[in-house]
Amino acid sequence: MTKNTNDTAPMAARDWVKILAQYREPSGLRSSFELGVSFVPFVALWVLACWTAQYSYLGAFLISAVNGGFLLRLFCIQHDCGHGSFFNNRNLSDWIGRALGVVTLTPYDVWRRTHSLHHSHAGDLNHRGIGDIMTLTVAEYHQRTAFGRFLYRAYRHPLVMFGVGPTYLFFLENRTPYPLSKQGKKYWISAMGTNAAIAAALGTIVYFGGLQALFLVFLPTTLIAASVGTWLFYVQHQFEATHWDQGEEWQLHEAALHGSSHFDLPPILAWFTANIGIHHVHHLYSRIPFYRLPQVLKDHEELVECSRMTLMQSFKCASLDLWDEKSRTLVSFSKARMLAA
Repeated sequence: MTKNTNDTAPMAARDWVKILAQYREPSGLRSSFELGVSFVPFVALWVLACWTAQYSYLGAFLISAVNGGFLLRLFCIQHDCGHGSFFNNRNLSDWIGRALGVVTLTPYDVWRRTHSLHHSHAGDLNHRGIGDIMTLTVAEYHQRTAFGRFLYRAYRHPLVMFGVGPTYLFFLENRTPYPLSKQGKKYWISAMGTNAAIAAALGTIVYFGGLQALFLVFLPTTLIAASVGTWLFYVQHQFEATHWDQGEEWQLHEAALHGSSHFDLPPILAWFTANIGIHHVHHLYSRIPFYRLPQVLKDHEELVECSRMTLMQSFKCASLDLWDEKSRTLVSFSKARMLAA
């Protein structure tokens, strides 16, 4: 992966904001089209999988696995709604986001607030814990007790991070307004309203499709989308040459540009992930609709190689767990032991 340096992005990070502002206007027609080509196939594959389950459990499962890609894309559209970048009408964006939140098992208003905090403090060592993946520095890790280190290692294990973690997040944690439970009834209404709508939808599914629709269609589609989505979010910020600072040294735009990756995916995967891999541009200017992000890279080639990683290169990120403040890189547990020796 290309290390983010001033050679790959010579312009100061904050200077990009004015340039990127010209890409912010969404097209109502294009947004409607993108929503349609994501939601209609999602519903069609749902119906096809339920029908197939009568004849082949494996066939239903495979169709559901493919449909996980469309569910992931719907989450990415919900993500744009949360940033107000999908439609010019904010109320329309919000209500589409809330409706999609039922499909993605995500209370929209709760998620929008925590995600806003993530954007406001990404890469800030003084503000960790909401809307991000917990990351310790090497020093913090070694200051923990043996049990504390065990818990952190367990949390960062791939089976937990991309398996147990997404299941817990979408099926349990999202059922409450945590971590905003003490910040007003708005977030309780969002969580409980989403829960009620999910319960009604699942009741309808079981009534017409039986338990096989629940276990062979709903669960595989949701869990696959959740796991892949978590992986995407992980590699967008958890890469070797990422950017962390604290206090006055932390700068919002520098962290946005250099602490977010350009996950350069093959075209079909970029489509299913709604270009979310162009994450460094997204963090610099979150109001840009996802379908305009590729044009930014075409117009400004200096942003292409900034923190760029390919799909194959991204797998290395799974072994990076601790921020080393001396080398200013994310390192593995084994390298952290060497540094402590």
